Amino acid sequence: MNRILLIAMLLIPIGFGIALACMKRAKRTTANAVFVAALVLEAVCCLWYLFLPDAAVHLFSMTDTLSVGFATDGVGRLFLSVGAFGFLFAGVYATRYMAHGERQAAFYAWMLFSLAALVGMDASQNLITMYLFFEAATLLSMPLVLHERTQESIRAALKYLFYSVGGAFLALLAIFTLSQYTDSLTFAAGGTLNALAQSHRTLLEVTVFLGVLGFGAKAGMYPLHGWLPTAHPVAPAPASAVLSAVITKAGVLAILRVIFYIVGADFLSGTWVQITWIALSLLTVFMGSMMAYREDVFKKRLAYSSVSQISYVLCGLFCMTAQSIAGGLLHVVFHACIKICLFLVAGSFIVNLEKTRVSELRGVGRAMPVTLWAFTIASLGLIGIPPAAGFVSKWYLALGALDTGLPVLNWLAPVILLVSALLTAGYLLPITINGFFPGKDFPPLARTNEGGAAMWLPIALLAAISLLAGIFAGPLTQWTSALAASLL
Repeated sequence: MNRILLIAMLLIPIGFGIALACMKRAKRTTANAVFVAALVLEAVCCLWYLFLPDAAVHLFSMTDTLSVGFATDGVGRLFLSVGAFGFLFAGVYATRYMAHGERQAAFYAWMLFSLAALVGMDASQNLITMYLFFEAATLLSMPLVLHERTQESIRAALKYLFYSVGGAFLALLAIFTLSQYTDSLTFAAGGTLNALAQSHRTLLEVTVFLGVLGFGAKAGMYPLHGWLPTAHPVAPAPASAVLSAVITKAGVLAILRVIFYIVGADFLSGTWVQITWIALSLLTVFMGSMMAYREDVFKKRLAYSSVSQISYVLCGLFCMTAQSIAGGLLHVVFHACIKICLFLVAGSFIVNLEKTRVSELRGVGRAMPVTLWAFTIASLGLIGIPPAAGFVSKWYLALGALDTGLPVLNWLAPVILLVSALLTAGYLLPITINGFFPGKDFPPLARTNEGGAAMWLPIALLAAISLLAGIFAGPLTQWTSALAASLL
């Protein structure tokens, strides 16, 4: 059963996606029903799979040493859950958001194809399979950026493609090198390096550094972060939500697999590679927060915020301590929930009020109080104010950074994380304050229906989850802590 369910999770979005691609002239309600049915079925399968034993499925062998197959473990299940439920919330919202747009069924199809690529990557058995689906995730999600077909969206899609493919080439260089110094490219906690690795340490360090930098392009790590603030403002809000909260996590997962399942933390701990990675991630955290603070376009502000927040996760992985890794995995979940909520809020302001800039959002609390309250709660989670979810993950990240023992970086990392949290408050909370308290002389905006239940309900649920996940973080914390311990 577990093998069948594993294959089903890959085939469901592909099959329904093909059906939607053939439904160009179908009624909007029919396309909506097919799309939501696919997402619900995928989420149910993923939830069911959490309680089944791990499974492995071999598909085919390209050579004697290169094969394509699937296998799941705790890390794969975590990322599968984030993807399935993240797409579900964004997808339900999309049925309303895309109601007056063109090529609705095609948009749904590309969302499902992107989900299938992420499922394949999350469940990959080895580095080759993961790389194939990593490339597929880029190619299948690019049409989401391109959907509006304006000159701006075309440029943004090409930039996304060039950054991602360029990064993937660096990653492929690392894979070529690693194949010569590993017993197997199949994932194994602790790594698979062979006896030759120590005698060629410098070569491996350089190529692994470049490979992680390449995979980091998808995760928005400096210096390959530029596609995020370009792509998000032009993509439809549901696409921006999954791009920021889920698809960028493909880069995080790839980095995690390379470091902890192929190379091994012991090989990299304390080297210039680790120190440089931590420095780059901290630079990205600070730079992303500063750019978000200065940006007036709402979705672009959230895009810069994603640049910063995803590097929180990377910093946790690069510190290579049990608490930092657990904090990073927690932030994978919490950031996905919070950032989907925030991008959907931005989309609601665009659809219902035709407002795209932060400076235009004064008084929106009178017109859309439920939406703005949800934004406020999610913002508290992103800032890391207890008891919201972000506080828990950032607590673990700070403790893990202190445990590294690396001079300067062990205290600089918590300081930068704290400064970034203050900047996050600076670029999110004024929206709430000005939205609810625009001033006595500000003309009130007319009350709206907030887009109907299909728009405000996913937003409200995500905001509630971001709060409750922090209050009742115990089970998830135990799970991520166990996963972190198994990697070291």
